[in-house]
Amino acid sequence: MPTLAFDRQFITDTCRVIAGTDEAGRGPLAGPVVAAACILPPDFLPEGLDDSKKLTEKKRETLFDIITESAVAYCIASASPEEIDHYNILEASLLAMRRALAGLSVQPDLVLVDGCINRGFTIPARAIVSGDALSPSIAAASILAKVTRDRMCLDMDAQYPQYGFAKHKGYPTPAHKLTVFEHGPCPYHRRSFLSFLEKDREKLTAALEKKRAADT
Repeated sequence: MPTLAFDRQFITDTCRVIAGTDEAGRGPLAGPVVAAACILPPDFLPEGLDDSKKLTEKKRETLFDIITESAVAYCIASASPEEIDHYNILEASLLAMRRALAGLSVQPDLVLVDGCINRGFTIPARAIVSGDALSPSIAAASILAKVTRDRMCLDMDAQYPQYGFAKHKGYPTPAHKLTVFEHGPCPYHRRSFLSFLEKDREKLTAALEKKRAADT
């Protein structure tokens, strides 16, 4: 789990303010990739703070409120499905993180970036592999990004209920793939992620016929 000591190791006379940044939504077939940047108070470590993927939805929501109320500064940004298709998911994720950092009301001296790539940042940046399990700042950013993206998926579901976004959050579950095959993509789908429609056409056709037979 994240510890205060991890972020403190980067504090020096010339590096006083540290931001963490992380993204949510690299793997889904639909929706934006969402990133957050967060600067926490020096001694702030709320109970249960961890990588968002390890937490229940209820715990993430609770921590989201605690973080947004207590953070020195935070910003949440995104890159659209169209940008994902144009740049690719890695570059779109980095773009969303840079946007989040640019939106901070306090300028950090250093940014800790979850993962192994820290390309294109305008302030000093250090990539931290599995950073959301080590750094409180990155863990907080991961929660802000994940909760925000999940809420976006609820809005997507309200507009296009046939796809089940509220349940799978856009991830490539068998049911989601079959629904895209049956109805075609909606405006939120990432066209560059839909190669399975042709590659798995025979399997999807059989699954759809089976589904329709069961519905009659």
